[in-house]
Amino acid sequence: MRSTTAARPLPGPAQLLGYPTGVHQSPTDLVGNTPTLWVGAPFNDPDVGFWAKLEGFNPGGIKDRPALHMVARARQRGDLLPGARIVESTSGTLGLGLSLAARNFGHPLTLVTDPGMEPIVHRLLTASGADVDVVTQPHPTGGWQQARRDRVQTVLNGDPTAWCPDQYHNPDNVAAYEGLGLELVAQLGRVDVLVCSVGTGGHSAGIFAPIREYFPHARLVGVDTVGSTIFGQPARSRLMRGLGSSIYPRNVRYDWFSEVHWVGAAESVWACRQLAAHGYVSGGWSVGAVTVVSSWLARTLPPGTRIATVFPDGPQRYWNTVFDDDFCGRHGLLDGDPPTEPDEIDDPVREVRRWTRCTRVIDPTGDNA
Repeated sequence: MRSTTAARPLPGPAQLLGYPTGVHQSPTDLVGNTPTLWVGAPFNDPDVGFWAKLEGFNPGGIKDRPALHMVARARQRGDLLPGARIVESTSGTLGLGLSLAARNFGHPLTLVTDPGMEPIVHRLLTASGADVDVVTQPHPTGGWQQARRDRVQTVLNGDPTAWCPDQYHNPDNVAAYEGLGLELVAQLGRVDVLVCSVGTGGHSAGIFAPIREYFPHARLVGVDTVGSTIFGQPARSRLMRGLGSSIYPRNVRYDWFSEVHWVGAAESVWACRQLAAHGYVSGGWSVGAVTVVSSWLARTLPPGTRIATVFPDGPQRYWNTVFDDDFCGRHGLLDGDPPTEPDEIDDPVREVRRWTRCTRVIDPTGDNA
């Protein structure tokens, strides 16, 4: 584990943010310095809640940050040649970020996805000039995620100049989120608990790195989806997109998590709809999942504990899933009230089917934390 002693002098929180004028010449200038919103009611009393970093205020969402950073660093190293094709697997949000980066730096873009990509995202990516390649069959053990990665490799094999960011294993994906962590430090002044959804592992590790330098007492809480393998669960078909995985991303810092929660689709839908009904600011699967966990932590941790989380995007792309009664009805997502407390397990490989918490975090690849 890296020492919490900073290798460079740490500026004061007030020095971490600039003060933009609101007038910009490029959409890339809109990335970062996103607002942070207090969320209390309706989940708790108005003064009991958490702070949500609203990454949906970026042009494409949270993954604008790593997309721009990974492409810029690859160009600096010479891994990505001028005008060479970028090829990557995506369920949507990184695709939007890479579309911005490819346009900004002048690269053609191929995005490999699966039938679960929302129609509005597919059409936006196509309109932006990206080639969208949809795989039609899941991998027998690795699911849609592995099927997409296999197709990416096929495209790379056919184009020796093409480059893949490999968001699951690329350390530049982690480094891209340092700015977001510093923004939270500046905006909140103190962070006691950071709650992050986990997919590639990039934003949880990247945001928490500077936070733990300023606040060595801070804890990191992971939020995964039922059916995801990241924290040791068996791989199952997953309805929720944007968090979870059927592979083991190397960017996940297992040793930094103090606990993990698995959240089900129905619980996430309930939270998203509560946010929309009572606060207007809402989002999709990841937003609902971190809201379930963050609001529970707010009412169970000591008063005054400062909890921060990240809303990776907004609600618009989920019009035909999270906010569609027909879709939710077909999948049984509107049946009954959600649980108010998580189940508790002490073995993270014991299979769960609804919101469940475990304070023992393991690296399922073999290096237990």
